[in-house]
Amino acid sequence: MKFGNYVAEQFDDIRILRYQVPAFEHLTLKEKILVYYLSRAASAGRDILWDQNNEYNIELRRILERILLDYTGNRECDEFRHFVVYAKKVFFANGIHHHYSMDKFVPRFSAAYFRNLTEAVGQPEAFARLERIMFDPGFMAKRVVLDGDKDVVEASANNYYQGVTQKEAERFYAAKQRDVERPVSVGLNSTLVKREGKVEEDVWKMGGKYGDCIENIVFWLEKAKEYACNERQADIIGILIEYYRTGNLALFDDFSIAWLKEKEGKVDFINGFIEVYGDPLGLKGSWEAVVQIVDDEACKRTSRLAENALWFEENAPVEARFKRMEVSGITARVMQVAQLGGDCYPATPIGINLPNSEWIRERYGSKSVTFDNITYAYHMASLNSGVTDEFAYSDEEKERSREYGYLAGNIHTDLHECLGHGSGKMLSGVTTEVLKNYYSTLEEARADLFALYYILDPKLEELGIIPSIQVGMCEYDTYIRNGLLIQLTRIKPGDKLEEAHMRNRQLIAQWAYNQGLSDRVIEKVSENGKTYFVIRDYQALRALFGKLLAEIQRIKSEGDYEAARQLIERYGVDVDGELHCEVLKRYERLNVPPYAGFINPEYRLVEKEGRITDVEVVYPEDYLTQMLHL
Repeated sequence: MKFGNYVAEQFDDIRILRYQVPAFEHLTLKEKILVYYLSRAASAGRDILWDQNNEYNIELRRILERILLDYTGNRECDEFRHFVVYAKKVFFANGIHHHYSMDKFVPRFSAAYFRNLTEAVGQPEAFARLERIMFDPGFMAKRVVLDGDKDVVEASANNYYQGVTQKEAERFYAAKQRDVERPVSVGLNSTLVKREGKVEEDVWKMGGKYGDCIENIVFWLEKAKEYACNERQADIIGILIEYYRTGNLALFDDFSIAWLKEKEGKVDFINGFIEVYGDPLGLKGSWEAVVQIVDDEACKRTSRLAENALWFEENAPVEARFKRMEVSGITARVMQVAQLGGDCYPATPIGINLPNSEWIRERYGSKSVTFDNITYAYHMASLNSGVTDEFAYSDEEKERSREYGYLAGNIHTDLHECLGHGSGKMLSGVTTEVLKNYYSTLEEARADLFALYYILDPKLEELGIIPSIQVGMCEYDTYIRNGLLIQLTRIKPGDKLEEAHMRNRQLIAQWAYNQGLSDRVIEKVSENGKTYFVIRDYQALRALFGKLLAEIQRIKSEGDYEAARQLIERYGVDVDGELHCEVLKRYERLNVPPYAGFINPEYRLVEKEGRITDVEVVYPEDYLTQMLHL
């Protein structure tokens, strides 16, 4: 079965989509029950992420929920409609700042109206506490600030640091003693605070900060453990539980190693403090969770990539001293998402490569996952959007996109996650922390460049992964269009790029455009008041991608902060204002919001005489109802 419409609704700059989980119907009863309990664990940490994003988020969410559920006044006036849209945006972003631009939302209803709403539901004190948070655009204006000229810790509105400056945080973690052989990810699971002049950590664990939420997560993980796919997976869940109980980061490394080695279970999961994009220093892990089911047929292509990982490493256009001598332990799977949680919900990645710890990657490998039911939902929702027709220059490009766009995007994700993030090595004594606020952008650029370089390689045809080199050409078209044009729809006029993935894409596309100017590798074309970027020489562009990959791998391997800063600030931050305005006008006419996220399926136990006989999956259609009943 396929949805008649993958788009549930749209508001402001957001589309709400739905995804299906056809693989769920082919699971055993035991596996279905495992999905159910893991999905409950994936929902249990919601408040952690909200508090991580900003200290006022949970209080604001609760008053928004109260008004939406209990307000009995006029719900048809413009101001209440504006209030509902504001609430939907806050729910989508897990807080008061946009999930991508990091800018604080500014309500379209007045402060006086909000005061009336709080009084109407018997919560007048909420207005006094939240007025400035909501209505002063300059207060806590941006959740994550990456501007190297500022104190990025003090300037960012997230809740990872309290009363601490950037220099104090850097000194604190630089002084941390770490095992040379097993260096834990210092700071990953704690808030850094200053008390009575002393800097110290509040660790996120049972009995510590976020203890109530973590206790709930553990409760559901204990249930899930009973239905694990195999003994190894049961042990893995057990290690994760112990980590949540103690906060011991060495146990999280043990969990990560065991998790990446588990390759047999039909059901897999992610649960923990993982990605560091929300921390300008790239240390603190936001809480996230995903439950996923193996897609056996689609796994055939990623398996071929994993089996040939050493060939790709050996033939990468980077210096030999930055390459791994051996590539082992790489697991690449195509999965269907069964549940999203925390920082993966409602907006979600289309793939992951974990663990993030460099020493684990180099010694034990990594596990790469592409979420093909998510990419499929995106694809189905975009079929009639008109975006490609508007920004692609030629009929040839448009036809290539229609024929190969979905496959090209999936292959790029496979290469990015499976091989890109898992490639290369750091020189002895170098850690990712030295790249500070530029690390996330640099690492995403490195993985993207690895994918871009190889997606045009005949080796993919030889392995039977792509039917034609046209797939790679299609991905080049798409990447350049997105990096130089389409992604500009995600920021306001006059803004610079702050989000790591946006910086990464513009850095690559802008650098390649500039480097290839004399040879017209990419040509800027203006026709009928519209700007296009047209690739004239695909092989030359591939060579440029390889050249940039070599330099970015060098920067990472050597920990060259100054080179990272210069490269990203020159190519990845500033936006051409005139071009930006043009793109916004062209895009506005399409009435397609630039961002999308998902409604989760819901799982319900079917019981008979006290025994679980089945698990039903239900596909809700109403976004706000799900948000209010999590």
